[in-house]
Amino acid sequence: MRRQLLSVEEYVAGIRGGDRVVLGKAITLIESSREEHHVLAEQVLTQLSADVPDNSRSTIRIAITGAPGAGKSTLIEALGMWLVEQGKKVAVLAIDPTSAVTQGSILGDKTRMEKLSVADRAFIRPSPAGNTLGGVAQKTRETILVTEAAGFEVVLVETVGVGQSETEARRMCDLFILVLLPGAGDELQGIKRGIVEMADILVVNKADGDRIQPAAMAKAHYRNAIHLLPPHPGGWTPLVLTASASEQTGIDTIWKTVAEYQKITTQSGYWEQNRREQSRFWLHETLSAGLRKMFYEHPLINAEIQSLEPEVLAGRISPFSAARRILEQFKSTFLKK
Repeated sequence: MRRQLLSVEEYVAGIRGGDRVVLGKAITLIESSREEHHVLAEQVLTQLSADVPDNSRSTIRIAITGAPGAGKSTLIEALGMWLVEQGKKVAVLAIDPTSAVTQGSILGDKTRMEKLSVADRAFIRPSPAGNTLGGVAQKTRETILVTEAAGFEVVLVETVGVGQSETEARRMCDLFILVLLPGAGDELQGIKRGIVEMADILVVNKADGDRIQPAAMAKAHYRNAIHLLPPHPGGWTPLVLTASASEQTGIDTIWKTVAEYQKITTQSGYWEQNRREQSRFWLHETLSAGLRKMFYEHPLINAEIQSLEPEVLAGRISPFSAARRILEQFKSTFLKK
């Protein structure tokens, strides 16, 4: 039995009214692969976008990443609960890795954030990463927009994990928090330099018990390391903090640092500039996705691919030659004068 879709007006009214059920349905609609759902989702987003300049001005979008076992989910729940207690409305967009073999995702973040998942002022939405790189899901930007339209002031995007492809998450958020483990080897723990360069705040988590001293040492190592990185364009100097999500220590300091980051980058003009760049990147990413879809779904292009692919597999034509012929077909089809 197919689910009944709401009208554009019902989606918009429900989202603006903070109806969690409608919000969840809207995100499901946005994430759908069905063409008719894409059309409806675009209409909903278009109506909501009229409110974005006002709704999103006071919101904060935070990307949070870290190596497996660093305690990202626990830290997010601790931070989320602290914010809820301060009267904030918090949305958590948790991206789960998708299996390259089965194409399945666990989507277990609600079970890992038991307290936050039942908090009245919090909303948790796990989404599969699918084939999207960058530590995020294909429709994370759109999901950020609808949660902000629903009145959530802080949006926490938990990425898949640490890697050089996490740049996508950086391009859709206001700041980037890297969660680290104490005493996990050398001072950089094998983390790529690129991920450290993107971090605005580094948090050495699990700084409790017999790990307090290793956490202090890791903090010192990272403080030394970030001095070698290029200066932040917003006039901000990345800070290294220690925290224990399980013992609820250092959580308030993380938020004070986020507020200080917002203050400094707003004064320098970087905050608004970064928001504009997010919109620019969203535009070009949407264009790229649309062109790719148009390309592969065009019957002439598809026929050319189906014709040449067996030739490539049989070794009778090189992949480069086949690609050139397909692109020539594309040019003659789409670029007629």
